[in-house]
Amino acid sequence: MQPAPILQSAIPDDQRALALARLPSMRPVTGGWLRRDDAYAAQLAEKARLIGWSRDKVTAILPEARESVDELCDVVLAELGVDGDRSDPWLTLSSLVQEDLCILQKQGDEHRMTAALLCFPAAWTLAEKLGRPLTGIHAPVAPYDDQIALRVQRMFDGVQVGRPMMRANLLRYDRPDLFQPHTETAPRPVGRPDSPYERSERQCVLRLPRTNAVVFSIHTTVVLRQG
Repeated sequence: MQPAPILQSAIPDDQRALALARLPSMRPVTGGWLRRDDAYAAQLAEKARLIGWSRDKVTAILPEARESVDELCDVVLAELGVDGDRSDPWLTLSSLVQEDLCILQKQGDEHRMTAALLCFPAAWTLAEKLGRPLTGIHAPVAPYDDQIALRVQRMFDGVQVGRPMMRANLLRYDRPDLFQPHTETAPRPVGRPDSPYERSERQCVLRLPRTNAVVFSIHTTVVLRQG
């Protein structure tokens, strides 16, 4: 028997509206970059299950990102007003926040993904994207042309400490699974008009003050379509 899907009751109205904007459609974050909703306990339990099942598929840290991951752990613990085990930052963060968390560091002309806690990939795999620059990460995304790539890189360069930015997307899915890894050679089938689920990501970008790395956070909402 398949486990019951982890669903939220609704996609927030502001998130749905933001998802309709054109790429890269970044806005200043409202209401804080971390969000807790009615799937909080279930999503954290699913993160624990995935990490226990195959940790190397959902977490990674390149050597150059170690200090930034430690700093991110400190930032989140301070923001939540809690204490936690700092010796294993990804495990600690996976037990506290719904968001998946990616670290990107400027190397040459572009930011590269150098670490991630990615339990809920939406049609991509951590192993395939780790170490790539932004243009390489988004290579399969049809609307991601050279002009959008330049705008996104400028945004990553310009995001300021204490002033996070956000965007959202909204896609139709045939399955509600949060963990949906797909490779570039075997992409996810595109959702149909009658696909039963909507999946939306609230994506925030913020800069860490000490290491200057950029954090890309992903809060995933999955709902059963109405009507």
